[in-house]
Amino acid sequence: MSVKAPSIHTPGWLLEFRTFLMRGNVVDLAVGVIIGAAFTAIVNSLVKDIFTPFIGLLIGGIDFTNVFFTLRGPHLATLAEAQKAGAVTINVGLFLNALIQFIIIGFVIFWVVKVVNRLTAKPATPAAPPPPPRSEVLLEDIRDLLAAQKTTP
Repeated sequence: MSVKAPSIHTPGWLLEFRTFLMRGNVVDLAVGVIIGAAFTAIVNSLVKDIFTPFIGLLIGGIDFTNVFFTLRGPHLATLAEAQKAGAVTINVGLFLNALIQFIIIGFVIFWVVKVVNRLTAKPATPAAPPPPPRSEVLLEDIRDLLAAQKTTP
């Protein structure tokens, strides 16, 4: 006597979800997120390693990462020391770095979209419409011949 294995019913929503995941849009979105994460690392380095020192130099050598206010706990020289000591801080410098990063990302995205739009722009002059199909031309000729025969006695 043989025993049949119970059949496993796959819910319809699971098949629908699999179809959704395999669409091109989802894959494109995943690639965009991965590229965005890599781009974020580049922008973070650009702000931290290039722009912040220049801006700090222009405003008197202030290192933005150590601009903070201590609400409770010891007030130490650097943010890392204050956080290690368990102080409650308002991190103004970190917020300024995030703001600078946002502005840079917005500026770069603006130029990327502008270039893409320029590359994909439609030509200024519209293309001439394609000639009508041969069958349509022949039907017009027949119509004209029939109309000419009706007018002649």
